[in-house]
Amino acid sequence: MHTISELQQLIENAVSKVEYPAHPSRLYEPISYIMKLGGKRIRPALLILSTELFNTDLLKEAIEAALAIETFHNFTLIHDDIMDNAPLRRGQDTVHIKWGVNNAILSGDVMMVEANKHLTKLPVEVLKDALACFNLTAQGVCEGQQLDMEFEQRKDVTIPEYLNMIRLKTAVLVGGAMKLGAIVAGADAEDADLLYKFGENFGIAFQLQDDILDVYGDPLKFGKQVGGDIISNKQTFMLLKLKEIAVAADLTALEELSLQSDYPSKIRSITDLYNQYDIRNIAASEMQKSLDIAFEALARVNVDTARKAELTALAKLLMNREH
Repeated sequence: MHTISELQQLIENAVSKVEYPAHPSRLYEPISYIMKLGGKRIRPALLILSTELFNTDLLKEAIEAALAIETFHNFTLIHDDIMDNAPLRRGQDTVHIKWGVNNAILSGDVMMVEANKHLTKLPVEVLKDALACFNLTAQGVCEGQQLDMEFEQRKDVTIPEYLNMIRLKTAVLVGGAMKLGAIVAGADAEDADLLYKFGENFGIAFQLQDDILDVYGDPLKFGKQVGGDIISNKQTFMLLKLKEIAVAADLTALEELSLQSDYPSKIRSITDLYNQYDIRNIAASEMQKSLDIAFEALARVNVDTARKAELTALAKLLMNREH
């Protein structure tokens, strides 16, 4: 089996070798641009690891499926950046800033086609199941993005609603990538579903950790602005739990703070409320629940424990982003 760093290099090489048509240049240049912006390539790495759990002789096929997942993921980033009016992606101009919104929409659309083209290179005996898994995953991601946008306009979002939204927007792509990897390997349906369960619950835990690190992380290690969710009044597990358990006076203070434009003061004050109600530990407990479900599912996958070592190591590495 390949190590994590070997897989990331394999994926980078595969991405660099994909050739898109030269014309119309403004349609295809944005695709090459965003695909080569980098990133950790976690989803395709998890996909290949999932294939190698069952069969180490299918690297070529696994890479095609991995390229499908990575192309789809970057397609969603182009459209998400348009919806968020984001100027930067991985420190560079976003596609819609560089080429315009209309071009960015169309390039994103073509990326969905390109993702499917990668899948059609899979052996015919797994193609139907692979396409079904991919399409269900893609649909779930779009549903999650829609819910996320709707939540921006609502003040009555519940924690179960939020957990379902992050499951769809973030976690199903992790689960889908891993199940797709198992399908490529010809794994039985039960093992493929267990890997999906692992990936989905790991994805939920990862997003909950993101919520925590936004408040308590080291910005140099976290890689994002600490307090960004607080500044934008983003509905996170942390905020929703605070609203659920805070007394009336603190809820009033929280509402007033949401309108505050002195961002350092706003971050300090809301963090103080989180500390007062022990929100960090409550969120960490919720995160651990999802992790426990994930690793329980992985333990039930019918392969030797030793073969799961790289997958386990990657999962633990991703959950220690602050350290």
